Amino acid sequence: MGPDDDVFVFAQERLAAPALAGVQPWQVLVVDDEPDVHAATVLACKDFQVQGRSISFQHAHSAAQARALLAAPHDFAVALIDVVMETNDAGLQLVRHIREELDNQALRIILRTGQPGYAPEMETITRYDINDYKTKSDLTQVRLFTSLTLALRCYAQLQQLQASRRGLEQILAASRALGQPTGLHQFASGLVTQLCALLAVDEHCLVCAAAQEPGRVPYVLAAAGRYAGWIGQPLSELAAPHIQQSLRQVLQQRQHRIGADICLYIQGAHGLNLAAYVEVARPLEPLERSLLEVFCSNIAVAFQNLQLYLEIKDLAFHDALVGLPNRHALAAAINLHQPEQDMVALLDLDNFADINSVLDPSYGDAVLQAVAQQLQACFAPATVVARLGGDLFGLLGQAGQVTPELITQAFSQPLAVAGGEPLRLSVTSGLVRLSADEPANGAMVLKNASAALKQAKRFARGKALYFEAAQADAARERIQLLNRLRASFSEQHLFLHYQPFVDLHSNQVVGAECLLRWRTAEGQFIPPDRFIPLAEQSGLMVPIGEWVARTALLWRKSLGQRVADDFRIAINVSQVQFAEPDFVARFLDILDAVGVPGYQVEVELTESVAMENLSLLAAKLEQLRACGIRVAMDDFGTGYSSLSVLQGLQLDRMKIDRSFVSGSRAEAGAFEIARTILTLARHLRLSTIAEGIETQAQRDVLRTAGCEEGQGYWFARPMAGPDFVAWLEQRQAQC
Repeated sequence: MGPDDDVFVFAQERLAAPALAGVQPWQVLVVDDEPDVHAATVLACKDFQVQGRSISFQHAHSAAQARALLAAPHDFAVALIDVVMETNDAGLQLVRHIREELDNQALRIILRTGQPGYAPEMETITRYDINDYKTKSDLTQVRLFTSLTLALRCYAQLQQLQASRRGLEQILAASRALGQPTGLHQFASGLVTQLCALLAVDEHCLVCAAAQEPGRVPYVLAAAGRYAGWIGQPLSELAAPHIQQSLRQVLQQRQHRIGADICLYIQGAHGLNLAAYVEVARPLEPLERSLLEVFCSNIAVAFQNLQLYLEIKDLAFHDALVGLPNRHALAAAINLHQPEQDMVALLDLDNFADINSVLDPSYGDAVLQAVAQQLQACFAPATVVARLGGDLFGLLGQAGQVTPELITQAFSQPLAVAGGEPLRLSVTSGLVRLSADEPANGAMVLKNASAALKQAKRFARGKALYFEAAQADAARERIQLLNRLRASFSEQHLFLHYQPFVDLHSNQVVGAECLLRWRTAEGQFIPPDRFIPLAEQSGLMVPIGEWVARTALLWRKSLGQRVADDFRIAINVSQVQFAEPDFVARFLDILDAVGVPGYQVEVELTESVAMENLSLLAAKLEQLRACGIRVAMDDFGTGYSSLSVLQGLQLDRMKIDRSFVSGSRAEAGAFEIARTILTLARHLRLSTIAEGIETQAQRDVLRTAGCEEGQGYWFARPMAGPDFVAWLEQRQAQC
């Protein structure tokens, strides 16, 4: 053995480069049952540095001691392990324990042995995850240092990879956490927490996240630790000028500033940007700088997504026109209401449609804005004021502060409408008291309030009604009935009956009125006074009315020579139908398609039609009369007619309501009202017909008073088309 082959050759001592201040030494574990090996190893590596870091040794004199040390929280980079200790393979079993049981894949292992035969080199390197395998006789000082240097560099690379992976995992976790739909303050607080985790600093080292919004000076949005008191303060008022300057500089220059301290720039949308200042008491590793770049890029995307979410949320829960919460927001507030918030009210502005139709629509918007301001001013700050759409507003507050009296008082003074004269408005309201024993369902509460409001609009316009359970039951029943009506119309369960008109002097049948009937699929008859108002309110009356007109005209045509040429078919037309702009054109198209001349048709209008624009109504009637169609006023005396209306409409016939013929009013007044109507008709030169004649005495009185025609049970009940023809033939045979 030559001089270079000594176990250790000690060189002349030399000065090593000083280690970097604050840098931790490499931790190396020496595992050997020979004490001299421990001493020689430490002596051989004295003053050695790898990548500017010195080496610190821990010692174990058996595999069992090594297991105990490895179980403790030591950051060992390299382990020098003797193969033969307690047993011939104690070192190899320790390697297996490290890799398999401790699952430590980063620790670099150098095996040493004084008895090579127990563990052949090639087989050992192949079977075990180790960096080097040397006999103690080969491990000179130079070779030991070389092996340690290679192992430590390998360990550092693995640590770098693991740190990079952990950093990326933290960034992904931060992106997921900060990408959740939260508020702006929660996002900034989360940014503080995630930066602390990424840089492994205490939250006291992180100062704040500052926001820069358009039209507002930069301010502290979130802060941690001893700086938490800065939240909400403008940057100009911060007690630390260097922090203030860093944040302001980054927001102005829109780029990171990484030096002794770190200030990061997070770009948002619409001019809203963030800057986060961090105090770090050490220089950043290159990997940390790279991870910060990736972090900022990902968080900027999460921040912009948050702003988009907040914009969408604002659109979903905010009314942009008047600056109030909307229906969704009010429903959500009801769901989460406090015990003292036990009253909900819906307010509908009376006659607001006239304001929009008569005046400029922008004026209507100004009125709504004025109403919003008035409600906010008149009700307690704790009361939620919302706009649910159109001219419908909502309130949620204490029962003692949301009352019909206070609602009326809120509109007792004229509204100050921008760009216009002061405006007086009245409102109709529906109120619902929330139960203290049951959780509130916002959607259901608003439905109940709407039911009360509809009742108020119908029976107490300009007043307020409280919700009662019977209203909800009635509303549900109407909806169910309407759904059944739609289905029955589609399935052709609607049909017509016909009731004859009889000349009271000649006793001749001169026409018939078609009457709409509904029999459900189960065979149940639904009265017209129940389903026709529903059809009118829902818009279903328009298609049903066209079907009625076509069916009645086809039936009239089918009568052919069985009746006189001037035998007329009377068709009822509701206000809803007549209000359609193209009603006349569509009616005349049906008339033309069926091939019935106009003089065989009479249109019966209810007095409610007179509520429409009188000149427009008269023009439509004139179009009908120009085609030979006669026009009758149905149920005269029960509605809105006036003498001026009767004169302006140029009617052909006046129909006396049954209540003046066979009802209690007829008996009490001995037909005085009927006689008055007949006198009026003569002055206006209108033909007359009385409905509801049930006795011969009624017929005789009306005929004597000058009534020309009549209909009622005394002559015949309403009949199906074939039955009417049979009745007509039988009657003609008897004459």
